[in-house]
Amino acid sequence: MSKFIIITGGVVSSLGKGISGASIGKLLQLNGLKVNMIKCDPYINVDPGTMSPYQHGEVFVTTDGAEADLDLGHYERFLDITMTRANTNTAGSIYQTVIDKERRGEYLGATVQVIPHITNEIKKRFTAFENDVDVSIIEIGGTVGDIESLPFLEAARQLCLEKGPENVISVHVTLVPYISVAQELKTKPTQHSVNKLREVGIAPSMLICRTEKPLSDNLKKKISLFCSVPVQNVIECADAKSIYHVPEMFYKQGVDKEIMHMLGLKPTQEVNPAWFEFFDKAMTPSKSVRIAVAGKYSELQDAYKSINEALRHAGMNNDAKVEIVYVNTEKDNVEEKLKTVDGILIPGGFGTRGIEGKINTIKYARENKVPFLGICVGMQCAVIEAARNLCGLHDANSTEFDPTTKDPVVDLTPQQKNVVYKGGTMRLGNYTADLKEGSLARRLYGKDQIVERHRHRYEFNPVYVKQLADAGLKVSGWHEGVLPEIVEREDHPYFIAGQFHPEFGSRPMRPHPLFDGLIKASLKQKEGKIETPKATATRKAKTSVAA
Repeated sequence: MSKFIIITGGVVSSLGKGISGASIGKLLQLNGLKVNMIKCDPYINVDPGTMSPYQHGEVFVTTDGAEADLDLGHYERFLDITMTRANTNTAGSIYQTVIDKERRGEYLGATVQVIPHITNEIKKRFTAFENDVDVSIIEIGGTVGDIESLPFLEAARQLCLEKGPENVISVHVTLVPYISVAQELKTKPTQHSVNKLREVGIAPSMLICRTEKPLSDNLKKKISLFCSVPVQNVIECADAKSIYHVPEMFYKQGVDKEIMHMLGLKPTQEVNPAWFEFFDKAMTPSKSVRIAVAGKYSELQDAYKSINEALRHAGMNNDAKVEIVYVNTEKDNVEEKLKTVDGILIPGGFGTRGIEGKINTIKYARENKVPFLGICVGMQCAVIEAARNLCGLHDANSTEFDPTTKDPVVDLTPQQKNVVYKGGTMRLGNYTADLKEGSLARRLYGKDQIVERHRHRYEFNPVYVKQLADAGLKVSGWHEGVLPEIVEREDHPYFIAGQFHPEFGSRPMRPHPLFDGLIKASLKQKEGKIETPKATATRKAKTSVAA
């Protein structure tokens, strides 16, 4: 029988439930156990796909096309497993499922209620992997005390009752704030948070205490006494130099041993310290490099969470510290900021804001031979830039940004033009791409076919492929010979862009080839060793092509 760990949070949001859960999962993995993770978000949206990054941060995409919370990215990067739609649940999706069943008459005339119908559906999601893993770690989003979380907490209480306390434990992430005027750490918020949790029938088995200052033994004993948690299960979680150091922090406090003891599990192997040693070494790189991330959410780093991590993974692989320079393409003086960097990345995004700044950023990268990686709309902007400035198609644009453009070099496919509902109707999840022999993409990947995750609606219009190729921007990756997936330039030290999201496939010890290539090229740029391939002949095409 699978065991279950319920992760909850209290006092304030953004304490790091996802990192805590992923760190616990990593430790159990290092002990030889098979682990999977499930995220439950209490909002009514069916998924975060239609939400602004300012509301929810980055939207992570699973291989099977589910749009999910960014914590699934942490799960994948820490555990090196692939998430699917079974790993992500929202109140909206659960209510939708129950209402659909009611409309089909599946409840045999019963009055449909939160208990038992909603909670039964939640428990069904909780147990999705119970036949496949040793431990399922279930993170319940939000903060204890929020009305939205109550059905999930009730389902967790029922799960413990049904499976037994030897099979289900609760780990509560809480805050022990430091009051600088009093020069004291205060435990009262933690006490209140635990009381709130106990009011709904869940007694925490372990507390992860987020804190700025070390917890003294006396403070741990006080928390233990007032919260009815064994003192060895009061875990200090101070701010770490890197999120990847949190598993080691927990390991030194015996978190994995205590959890396995409570759940009656035994390790199947000795813990290999290679994970800890890798990140300890990564903290002292011998080189550094500055990479511009040019987008419109520069003030919200969570909007580019997987981008940031993928850059850092590539930095670790090249013994380099990556300093990310955020460039707001809507507000900043783009060219002035770009003068200080060694490489440029344009991430995905939607809408017209900041697009002209992105196009100007690509023009700067092309003309000044600065290593460049474009992702999703970054590729589309590269197409627009080349069409305008090299092909003479001055009105070239995406129909997303200008529906009346004379040269729609980026446009909707016929299928997308018929879409009515916005949620879950983009090209989502894994799609293949065949790579052209001799291309930069082929060299970077080391294979002739790749599989990458997508999240977009608009495509590079194939009608313009030849014109753009004549101007030096060539398609080097195709999906089934129909949709352009990758473009690159031969007359540039490193200029490549993909319609997909490579950041989702990056891992700490296995960086994504496109990011690794960007960092390698940027380091050469900084060291003055960059080599520009021999430019191929290009011509400017003046004739507009109707799509």
